[in-house]
Amino acid sequence: MNIDYNQIIHKAWEGYDASRTIARIEDLSVYVSTNRVCKVIFTDGDFIIAKASSYGKYEFFKEDHRIIQTLSNNLLYPFENLLAKSLQKNNRVYIYRHKKAKVDVWVVFYNPTRVMERLPRRLDDAHIKSLARQMAKFHLACTRIKNVIPKSGKTLRTDINALLHTVEKNPRTFGSRMHADLIKYHCEQFLKNRLKCNVSTFELIPVFIDWNIGNFSVINKHELFSRWDYDWFRISYRMLDFYFLSRVVSDVGDRTVFSYVIDTMMEPRFLMFLTEYHKVFPLKADEIRFLREAYRFFILNYVVKDGNHFFSPEYAKKLRNEAFEIYLPSVDRDFDPEKIIKHLKITG
Repeated sequence: MNIDYNQIIHKAWEGYDASRTIARIEDLSVYVSTNRVCKVIFTDGDFIIAKASSYGKYEFFKEDHRIIQTLSNNLLYPFENLLAKSLQKNNRVYIYRHKKAKVDVWVVFYNPTRVMERLPRRLDDAHIKSLARQMAKFHLACTRIKNVIPKSGKTLRTDINALLHTVEKNPRTFGSRMHADLIKYHCEQFLKNRLKCNVSTFELIPVFIDWNIGNFSVINKHELFSRWDYDWFRISYRMLDFYFLSRVVSDVGDRTVFSYVIDTMMEPRFLMFLTEYHKVFPLKADEIRFLREAYRFFILNYVVKDGNHFFSPEYAKKLRNEAFEIYLPSVDRDFDPEKIIKHLKITG
């Protein structure tokens, strides 16, 4: 489907402030996802960033950005300027919805984010330890303001139940009946194991999930400076952030052609990361056990269920095939939380 994103962004801006004229729009998208990120330049030389998305549901897109805005306004030093701020109108995040025929696209505008240093593609030990301390401090900062953040309508359980419903309604939605059976098995395992991990005792905080090194910058002694890209933001358990962090600190490092194997969570470098994190914000044994379920949820929800809506077609097909052939079969086979629990000397 051909969508004229420039025209939609023009209309979105007219609804925000028609008195300022757009000179041109530059596409900054990397084309891994279906989203469009653009630099909107005005005739006076000023510019803002526009994000156009059709991924997920409009109601959740709106809810997420309003929660993020509240989070951004309430985070204290040193994270008070970490998050890219959305433009507001009438004291609310301005979101434009373009709904015509089969096209349903939503646009939000951001103030430009200052980007400082990027971490190297492969981190050394000092980088890993610094990042671990920073993430622990950021998670702690989020727990301290969790009571002032608006409630979210999304839960892990509702997302998994939605996937189950889709598969049961039409077993061939994701290919063969064998694939449908595999999905159902892992959905049921997730729902059962989350209870075994006592998730009701876990704190609910804002999690951004996708912490690849292209989504944040650092300053000074590798302290977090700015963060952008909120595609997979949700209110949930801090453990959802750790799979991508394991990929950032992995021995292979950042890759142009990527996959989502579970192996990075068993690497010595990730154990080093968790050791340092644990010193600042101690982890529970059940949280470590839930890492397996956090990974399982990521594959089921973001790769299998929503992959076609989020990733570009070539990536969506590649990743979904790998989910059935590699990722899901590895979940219960290749991850050993007890090894991590023993390494961290966690009791109970």
